[in-house]
Amino acid sequence: MTTLLDAFSRHLRLERGLSPRTLEAYRIDLVQYLEHLEALGRDPAACESEDIVSFLAALRDHGVGPRSRARKLSTLRTFYKWMLDRDLAVVDPTEMVEGARIPRPLPQTLSKEDLLRLLARPDVSTPEGCRDRAMLELGYACGLRVSELVSLEFSELDQDRAIVRVRGKGDKQRLVPVGEEALLAVELYLASSRKEILQAARRISPRGARSLFVTRRGNPMTRQGFWKLLKKYALLAGLPSDLHPHTLRHCFASHLLAGGADLRVVQLLLGHVDISTTEIYTHVELSHLKEEYRRHHPRA
Repeated sequence: MTTLLDAFSRHLRLERGLSPRTLEAYRIDLVQYLEHLEALGRDPAACESEDIVSFLAALRDHGVGPRSRARKLSTLRTFYKWMLDRDLAVVDPTEMVEGARIPRPLPQTLSKEDLLRLLARPDVSTPEGCRDRAMLELGYACGLRVSELVSLEFSELDQDRAIVRVRGKGDKQRLVPVGEEALLAVELYLASSRKEILQAARRISPRGARSLFVTRRGNPMTRQGFWKLLKKYALLAGLPSDLHPHTLRHCFASHLLAGGADLRVVQLLLGHVDISTTEIYTHVELSHLKEEYRRHHPRA
């Protein structure tokens, strides 16, 4: 079992470029499955769809929710495709297994008016406020994931061409235009605030020296740190304090589509591999239209 797991993990790491966290999730799912087969005396290379169904049923009986079961089934589909490609299995037992349909929750977005109130809250007369304004503006202007925003380095921002090179999931890179307001906010931050913030640090880490957005400890801004900032400014703007860290990214996509942007263009800007992931934002816009219809149409 260990040999098979290690070979599959190498494939995911080297050929698919998955992150350590994702690799660990795959490994946990597969260990559970292989232990289930071992208890039944079944060989993973000779399994049938009934074995997959019994595994999913056992998970359900142990209180594993439909979303987690769907993820584990996805892991097994990837695993058996890899097995077939290497002639380690004759058939794919997952092919005839239908996963539970899980309704996708609509991403949390803000109206343009609420978003502008949020962006205006940082006090740009202070070094930290100037940094925070630049982060909010750039995150919204480019539709960045929080991990992408906090890991940006100097070399990845081209101020002359107004573009940023983003390292996304699987270390895939994409170029995203930077809007004028965001570019001005970042330039203001870089003019003096970043230096002031680093001057307060006792020690500047090597990553902090390269990072675009830094803390007073001399380190790059973290996901958790940015989330705290978002909560603070949401409260100051009179908005819900439970805004998701990806709220700016969701606003970027939904506002572009509301303005008439092509879905394929939004897909490229977001770095989505599958356009179905981007299509969720069309449902957000439709939901907004329905709400406006109900509020204002006399016969609604």
